[in-house]
Amino acid sequence: MEEIKNSGQGRIFRNPVLEALTKTSPLITICTYTPVFALLYYQAYYLEVVDSFWKGLGIFFCAVFFWTFFEYIMHRYVFHFITDSPLVRKFHYMVHGVHHEYPRDRERLFMPPAPALLIVALLFAIFWLIMRQYVYVFLPGFLAGYLMYAFIHYAIHLPHPPRFLKSVYRHHALHHYKYPDKAFGVSSPFWDYVFRTLPPQ
Repeated sequence: MEEIKNSGQGRIFRNPVLEALTKTSPLITICTYTPVFALLYYQAYYLEVVDSFWKGLGIFFCAVFFWTFFEYIMHRYVFHFITDSPLVRKFHYMVHGVHHEYPRDRERLFMPPAPALLIVALLFAIFWLIMRQYVYVFLPGFLAGYLMYAFIHYAIHLPHPPRFLKSVYRHHALHHYKYPDKAFGVSSPFWDYVFRTLPPQ
């Protein structure tokens, strides 16, 4: 685990163009996902994927809930995967380790647009194979879950997080500063309760 630095910014690539592509902001994130939501919902409407508003809403919220599980699994088993392989360690640093080393770096709290859109395309393909045209309703819910997580994560890394996020902030701070092998839930500690990875009381 890297030594935690509460100021400054890590460097991932020597190339300045590639390095710039590893950073983003809340506004860019909103501008990236808005057309994706619009396109998916247009297709859902055009193809008449669901025959009732409530069915569509149910699929949407099931997808949001599924995101919280996906978030936990990715954070615990992918972002904190321990290995001696230099290549895997470098990849891990690029996708998550740099955030642990520089937790106050606001430009690396959201997934940058280029890899984000590639991942959305991959998720679309996977979900299409599983649920066919229902992907046009499920994927927006899944992405809404991601955005909820991303903006909560951004807020709790601010110098003064909002008061209503105090418990989430405390939970995540314990993960960063004391128990990196606990508290993997960011938007919610629910799955930490389920899988017994809560920090000690």
